[in-house]
Amino acid sequence: MKKSSPTTLNDMSATKVSDVRKIAVLRSNAIGDFLVTLPALEAVRHAYPQAEIVLLGQHWQADFLRRRPGPIDRVEVVPYMQGVYSKAGVPEDPDAIENFFQRMRQENFDIGLQLYGGGRYSNPFIKALNARITVGMRAPGSPPLDRWIPYFTYQSEVHRLLDVVSLIGAPVVSINSIIRVTRNDYDEAARAIPATANRLVVIHPGASDHRRRWPVKKFARTADRIAKLGATIVITGIESERNLTAELSSAIKYPVVDLTGKLTVNGLTGLLADSSLVISNDTGPLHLSRAVGTPTVGIYWVGNMINAAPVSMKQNIVHISWRLDCPVCGKNCIYYDCPHDESFVSEINEEDVEISACELFQKFSKIPERLSLSR
Repeated sequence: MKKSSPTTLNDMSATKVSDVRKIAVLRSNAIGDFLVTLPALEAVRHAYPQAEIVLLGQHWQADFLRRRPGPIDRVEVVPYMQGVYSKAGVPEDPDAIENFFQRMRQENFDIGLQLYGGGRYSNPFIKALNARITVGMRAPGSPPLDRWIPYFTYQSEVHRLLDVVSLIGAPVVSINSIIRVTRNDYDEAARAIPATANRLVVIHPGASDHRRRWPVKKFARTADRIAKLGATIVITGIESERNLTAELSSAIKYPVVDLTGKLTVNGLTGLLADSSLVISNDTGPLHLSRAVGTPTVGIYWVGNMINAAPVSMKQNIVHISWRLDCPVCGKNCIYYDCPHDESFVSEINEEDVEISACELFQKFSKIPERLSLSR
């Protein structure tokens, strides 16, 4: 199969690829990381309306995107492999990896689109698809693709990925990440919430990186203050965060609905869409809330604020920690990590967060859809 000529770094206005029938997109990661790709994927869909767009992703993406309106036509689950899709305690299976690539090469992709970081592992992955043209990002030391932009750590992910797809002539359609909520999403959420629960405010105290976690006691004080305004407080988290969410539930003086480990991503989507407000650390549910149009109060470390800030502040308020040095060892962690998990956002003032939460709740408070429909 003939390959197109490489695009130089200075050629940022590449034209569309001709005769495109099928596009592979690599973005096999967590909720928040996937959501920031949506503006780029919408641009690709607009530029190539007849092409089949195939996401090479994780199991949760296959479940979540099945029969969901959006730019993705189908999902092919990537086998566990270093740097692309890993799971603690699950080793690589060389046969599964080889079978996957054999099957993907038979797809005869016209474009292999790498939207998955600097390319150390993801660029060899994309090249192994044998697509007619490969496109993506490249950090120093990573192998080049046919068309690529340089990868720098601190840059808006939404705009970075829009730059990537511009290399195949895909113009910006929107900078907002939008998830269409389905009836199944709402139904799963409704089954988990007490029938009388009204004016929901979701608090998500977890984050995969412990350094992005705001203290539980501060979340509790914020919850108490907003509960006084008539909010029903709902706590969310995954099963491994049960100790954290239980601590929060015990610290809140008002009744709460604890949904830790009780919702799939689909049910979480329905819950967030049916809520008046979400208060969360910078993690997947925060970004999902914005994608379904729910107001948010977000707790951010400055580095993550650069990469994953909301593109609109009309109904989203952020509170930023400017700490660069580890509270334990004093190492500057803007580019390099240390071994400690101490919170980098603990100094964000709870009074400021409480004011933001009350302001948004009073402005956007709503009756959940399930209660509206029953009236």
